[in-house]
Amino acid sequence: MRAVYAESINPDAPLEGLVVGERPEPTAPAGWSKVAVRAASLNHHDLWTLRGVGITADQLPMILGCDAAGIDTATGAEVVVHSVIASGDWSGDETLDPGRSLLSERHQGSFAEYVLVPTRNLVPKPADLTFAEAACLSTAWLTAYRMLFVNAELRPGQTVLVQGASGGVASACISMARAAGFRVWATARTEQKQAAAVALGAHAAFPPGARLPERVDAVMETIGEATWSHSLKSLRPGGRVVISGATTGSNPPADLSRVFFLQLQIIGSTMGTRAELASLLSFLGESGVRPLIDRTIPLESAADGLAAMESGELVGKIVLTV
Repeated sequence: MRAVYAESINPDAPLEGLVVGERPEPTAPAGWSKVAVRAASLNHHDLWTLRGVGITADQLPMILGCDAAGIDTATGAEVVVHSVIASGDWSGDETLDPGRSLLSERHQGSFAEYVLVPTRNLVPKPADLTFAEAACLSTAWLTAYRMLFVNAELRPGQTVLVQGASGGVASACISMARAAGFRVWATARTEQKQAAAVALGAHAAFPPGARLPERVDAVMETIGEATWSHSLKSLRPGGRVVISGATTGSNPPADLSRVFFLQLQIIGSTMGTRAELASLLSFLGESGVRPLIDRTIPLESAADGLAAMESGELVGKIVLTV
């Protein structure tokens, strides 16, 4: 079967280890399902894998990709794949399982004609979502859903700042926060991306580090070192910063005095549960919100999509079609 995979690891030039070629077609063991992939979306996790983060050379070749939507080959049902793979005996919140992994870590990923996942990881795809839209959900959009509605504890009418508005998680935060009745502010590096954030639903967009009209109730943070100080300074006393990623580095200045004097809360957030993915699908159905897709490209053009994501030349999600 055709697949996009990491053949070697290169921390400085990740795309040098990328191959589009043939891999063996998998056979599903008991308790697992084989999904014929129709669409899969790119995430920064794919670049981290090519750099050797969370994976070692002895695990290669590893098919990339966390997200997928397609057809369950056993039933013919249209499905969305939940990409958090919990331990076989785990029950409850999958994100808290110490033994959890994502597709493309211990198990081959979704950038292929077929992917294997535990049967319990399949969620029915609503008919009103395209395969491309559904393929954006289980990593970036589910992460954003958990950040906003589980960990931020925001209420309609409160103000949220979304850092780095053009990324997949950030753009999802903007769209869903506006639909949920929050006042939404965003930051972005260029005027074009600021305008795109407003088009997504932000009430206002600002350059990175800009002084805001007033302090906010919560900050959605995926950037890390480059925006961390601004995130803390933007919070009202008692406010929360919810962080799910650090694409610019994971060792920002702590600014502990601000944290304890203003009683700020720093909340880590990782992915989401299968139940939350089902709730996200219901939310999209009720609100009419849909993922912003920057571009849809064939599987064979994965390198172009990953290069665009690495450079930040996108707004929303890049989707591979199979």
